[in-house]
Amino acid sequence: MSDLTEAEIRSFQQARGLDVTGFVDAVTERALEEARWKLGDRSLYLQDSQLMRGDDIAALQARLTEMGFDCGRVDGIYGPRTEAAIKEFQKSVGTTVDGKCGPATIIALIRLTKIVSGGAPSALRQSATQQSRGPALANKVIVLNPDGDNQLVYDVAVRTEGRLLALGASVFLTRGATNNPSEQERIAFSNKSSADLTISLNLEMYHNEKAHGVATYFYGSDAHGVHSIVGERFASLVQREICARTDLANCRTHAKTWDLLRLTTAPTVRIDLGYSSNPGDISRISRPDFRDVIAEALVIAIQRLYLAAEDDAKTGTLRISDLRKAGIRR
Repeated sequence: MSDLTEAEIRSFQQARGLDVTGFVDAVTERALEEARWKLGDRSLYLQDSQLMRGDDIAALQARLTEMGFDCGRVDGIYGPRTEAAIKEFQKSVGTTVDGKCGPATIIALIRLTKIVSGGAPSALRQSATQQSRGPALANKVIVLNPDGDNQLVYDVAVRTEGRLLALGASVFLTRGATNNPSEQERIAFSNKSSADLTISLNLEMYHNEKAHGVATYFYGSDAHGVHSIVGERFASLVQREICARTDLANCRTHAKTWDLLRLTTAPTVRIDLGYSSNPGDISRISRPDFRDVIAEALVIAIQRLYLAAEDDAKTGTLRISDLRKAGIRR
């Protein structure tokens, strides 16, 4: 890996949805290892300890999804759902059902790929699941992740929690006022909560004070040609709501493959609520009334995610009182 130039590393990181730093950190090193595997290079199976990862697994998941086998998110990780999808595929083609993607299964995949084509089953599945949950927030489970140990971010999460609870949603925070769990602990907490949506709140920092504004991130990989349909929609909704209600600069939405977005089962969005290194941004977020506006924008964006298009309203116009009047609460 030492023979890679800084420009090549940056290009690779950009293509993989990683932080573009120009040097090989632990995350980039893992991604380089995953990228060297092509489907058919090795047998794939569910391991007892560390799960297998690689581009070959992502290619396998994409092909299974195209043929209608539900392996969950195309994330390049050979987990229980991928094994179950392989078993279903093996059963359907009459080969040995062992949950391992070896030579015989690869050959069957290659043969069928040429004659089986579909639309976007994973997208249809995500949309159907979302619509089946209905517009009311009363049956939704929302996980709020105030990232790091910043008290201003935690306060935004608490204000958002109060508003969601008032509308009947079930809300879980990944941390309290004084503790700071690891990222893996936060991911595990969200997955155990069977969340409908996970929202990570963050204050970004830069080496100078010029960087400023709000940005949102959802799971997506250009390298694998996949993204979270629900995550992308919510990222767009919350970005527009915050920008319509505040004067924070619009730094847009972005697809990333960060572990928080990739490994959390529920659709997950990270929101950078400004830069702590920018005097203007930190001045805004330090005001209680501004944090109230952010909390309201978050709740309205969550509600809009579950509203049918014909029931939705113009960005920045809905208020929480409107939701109560409309009876969107059980």
